[in-house]
Amino acid sequence: MRFYDSATSSIRDFEPVVPGEARIYYCGATVQGEPHVGHIRSALVFDQLARWMRYRGFKVTTVRNVTDIDDKILAKSVESAQSTYTGEHPNEQWWALAYRYEKVFARAYATLGIDPPTYEPRATGHIPEMIDLVGRLLDAGHAYIGQAGNVYFDVRSLSDYGSLTNQRVEDLATTEDEAQIDDDVEADKRDPRDFALWKAAKPTEPADAAWDAPWGRGRPGWHLECSAMSRRYLGETFDIHGGGIDLRFPHHENEQAQSHGAGWGFARHWVHNAWVTVKGEKMSKSLGNSLVVAELLKKYDAPVLRLALGTVHHRSTVEFSDETLAEAAALWERLSGAVLRAREVTAGPGGSGGATGPTSPVDAPAEEVRARPLPDEYAAAMDDDLGLAGAMAVVHATLKRLNTALAAPEPERDAVVSAALDLRSQLDVLGLDPLAEPWRAHVAGGAGAGSDAAMDALDHLVTALLDQRAHARAVKDWDHADALREQLTAAGVVVEDSAAGARWHLA
Repeated sequence: MRFYDSATSSIRDFEPVVPGEARIYYCGATVQGEPHVGHIRSALVFDQLARWMRYRGFKVTTVRNVTDIDDKILAKSVESAQSTYTGEHPNEQWWALAYRYEKVFARAYATLGIDPPTYEPRATGHIPEMIDLVGRLLDAGHAYIGQAGNVYFDVRSLSDYGSLTNQRVEDLATTEDEAQIDDDVEADKRDPRDFALWKAAKPTEPADAAWDAPWGRGRPGWHLECSAMSRRYLGETFDIHGGGIDLRFPHHENEQAQSHGAGWGFARHWVHNAWVTVKGEKMSKSLGNSLVVAELLKKYDAPVLRLALGTVHHRSTVEFSDETLAEAAALWERLSGAVLRAREVTAGPGGSGGATGPTSPVDAPAEEVRARPLPDEYAAAMDDDLGLAGAMAVVHATLKRLNTALAAPEPERDAVVSAALDLRSQLDVLGLDPLAEPWRAHVAGGAGAGSDAAMDALDHLVTALLDQRAHARAVKDWDHADALREQLTAAGVVVEDSAAGARWHLA
């Protein structure tokens, strides 16, 4: 297994710190607004990476941080307390605002089938570790205290500063992220290239957004949390650090500087995903093209969005458009439809593999599907820097094999089952198995959607109406049949007729 390493700009073999383990840290959300497709793309990349490494037999530990305190969060909280505020959350405490958006991110991740990380620590839960790290850097001579009580990292004190992004200190104007630049902080630096480790408390910010430290009351700088939390959960040296390409500088460069300054090995491999663009431009709020996930999910099914974002190589830009989503929707329909047809034709007489009908071997549990061997071409592609193009070529070939088996005048059961399970196993690595959660209930309808009592009850009710409709069609009472279908449609139930009978799913 090998990956492109952003630090060396080369493809490198994966050599874990601990044999048989993969320890991965990737940057999560700053919870001050709604998640957009850029956030989701990064989370998808590392979800797929973890899935593949588990398939390859590694014990995978993933850490995705939550930045629940920063300048923007505090500013929005202060704004909500102003008499001129007209938003939906007046007088919202900074920590309440952060938690509200954290839950929004969690819902988006879950809706798109992104597995929870092993650990998802909040910055505010690790202030002692961050204070300890600042103390280490002060003692080592890599940091200094400004006159106002801010603490800065001295970038010239570290010989390898700039090594991650191949930049020289003298060529830089600043090492702060533009969103984090603060005039009060800038004025306190010895060198404009130095970056903040600790920001002194301000009277204009909430009083409870500060913590006591030996050098004065304040709060951590943005970069500090990732160094402290990666060490807490993964050790001083771990395997992979990842995130969006826009985080390489200054965020990841500064993380590495802090950790190296403390004497820690930090990340052995760096994996970065490319941007999402809209009409050739990097998606951003300033351009007015930031696509919020919640709004997109009103127009497109979640697996379609995952397919559009998650089947492009992680180092390639995703050009996001209605055309992209339309193509993804058509492909998802072909993939999920073929699996459902295979499920139907192999379920036995009168059944479709639902909760009340005969089961099909195509409907094997996800764990069984996951244990199925993958084709050598698929595995070789994924082992080579998560080569999705090669993996998707195998997926398309398997889909063709399944459709060919289904198109036979008398489909051979074993051939259909084998191709369908192969297709499910290949899609599972990508988080897109149609008969696994969270897609199962939507793709397969209430039938077979699990043991959830509400879904089972809904399945019985819908099935009863479908039985009435089938009887009406049998006696050519088309008006009654149409009325029943319209009744189901009004309730948000989509009915699809097939050779094996009607199936349904929620709209």
